[in-house]
Amino acid sequence: MTPKQTYILGIESSCDDTAAAVIKNGRILSNVVATQNIHKEYGGVVPELASRAHQQNIVPVVQLALQRANIDKKQLNAIAFTRGPGLMGSLLVGTSFSKSLAMGLDLPLIEVNHMQAHILAHFIKSKEQSIPSFPFLAMTISGGHTQIVKVTNYFEMEVIGQTLDDAIGEAFDKSAKLLGLPYPGGPLIDQNARLGNPKAFHFPKPKVGPLDFSFSGLKTAVLYFIEKKSKDHPNFVKENLNDICASLQFTIVDYLMDKIKNAVKETHIKTIAIGGGVSANSGIRKALQDTETSLGWKVHIPKFEYCTDNAAMIAIVGELKYQQQLFASNDVVAKPRMKY
Repeated sequence: MTPKQTYILGIESSCDDTAAAVIKNGRILSNVVATQNIHKEYGGVVPELASRAHQQNIVPVVQLALQRANIDKKQLNAIAFTRGPGLMGSLLVGTSFSKSLAMGLDLPLIEVNHMQAHILAHFIKSKEQSIPSFPFLAMTISGGHTQIVKVTNYFEMEVIGQTLDDAIGEAFDKSAKLLGLPYPGGPLIDQNARLGNPKAFHFPKPKVGPLDFSFSGLKTAVLYFIEKKSKDHPNFVKENLNDICASLQFTIVDYLMDKIKNAVKETHIKTIAIGGGVSANSGIRKALQDTETSLGWKVHIPKFEYCTDNAAMIAIVGELKYQQQLFASNDVVAKPRMKY
């Protein structure tokens, strides 16, 4: 029998953010994230450095999450953790810590699929976000993933479209690097795009299947564009940065909208939810919000703090699984590649 009040501790360590959160009956009591700034020096996440930083951060992050939730660890009902997908070294830290803590407190252990969590973050009770009704289409867009998922219920999800090569977040970050912007460059492209003309320059939209994505060709097009323009005009990028960012972002957003419109046409589902770090992009959020008026869609956009990797989304999945008594055994292992 499920207790009236359940406290679930969620732990996330799939990449370079160490996070812990406490949820009580669908509401987040604390959501702590320790970001690893060292990777900025290398222009991308270094797996070995990430796992070491997780080892340093995980205990204080969990302690702070419990402190901010104003509960003792003995009040917890279960421990939920990210099993995968992600970087193996990073996942190992979170998995090992969670198993040890659950064993020490004699609590149930709940494994969570990181990508499912991005989608189910929409079910966190909050004044700032609405809860989607089933079935709905989820578009998960991040540094490592670009997918369209048909969601029938909490744990019945089907990928109906995905990237054939690079993820959208990588396309943003690599393009930003070509423009001389620091890592992570995606948010900076978004920032500069707001000041530029989206029709100033033309970038090609990759041609693949109706629901699939490809971003490798777009990155190459940006490279050739910059090389050609800078050859004749060395200060071209600096003088046209806002317009380049606006044009690039316009192309990517338009490309995403083409795909999700195809998905709606194919499935006849007009309820859309987005998740993942790139869902914080202002151009994507506005384009989707506009469809509520122009196309009659119902769009669900998460709070900014639930877009990037966080433990609140792990905690909500933990609570949903706890209600169904879907527990993991103590011999569960980290899994860098996981399907829905």
